[in-house]
Order: sequence, then C-alpha cells, then structure tokens
Amino acid sequence: MTRLNLVLLLAVLLSAMHLVQVQYESRRLYTEIERAQGDARRLEIEHERLQVEKRAQATPLRVERLAKDQLQMRPATPAITQYVSPDGRVQP
Repeated sequence: MTRLNLVLLLAVLLSAMHLVQVQYESRRLYTEIERAQGDARRLEIEHERLQVEKRAQATPLRVERLAKDQLQMRPATPAITQYVSPDGRVQP
C-alpha cells in the first residue's frame, strides 16, 4: 500500500511540475506573440509612412523640377528632335 502511495505521490509531483513548466512556457509564448504583434504594428505604420513619402516624392511637378534643376533637362521640341531611320541614318 505504501509503495502505491509513493508511486501516486511521485506521479502527482511530476504532474504538478509539468503543469508549472507548461504554464511558464505558455506565458512566455504569449508575451512573445504580443511583442511580435507590436513589432508588426510598428512596421505597418512605418510602411504606410514610407508609402505616403514615396507618393509625395513622385509628384510630376517635383520630378519635372528635379529634371530641370539637377539634370539640366529640357522639354523635347521639334527643333532639337532627331529621328533615326531604319537603316541607321539620322534625319533632322
């Protein structure tokens, strides 16, 4: 009888220790999930901010101003346009 009681006591203790370990792991994983979700929210906000900035940088007026100021580009006119024929000769 005492042998059975000792075995049952050992089983209860092992079960309790395993339960504590599982609860600890569960809490650790829950906090890791919360942290990952917070990171995902921050990345999503950053992505949206970058998308807005990209749209602001790519406006036609800004692109045209940069082309004129930094690249010294000018609009194409018939006076400066050269046409290339299929045989490779340049035609005015």
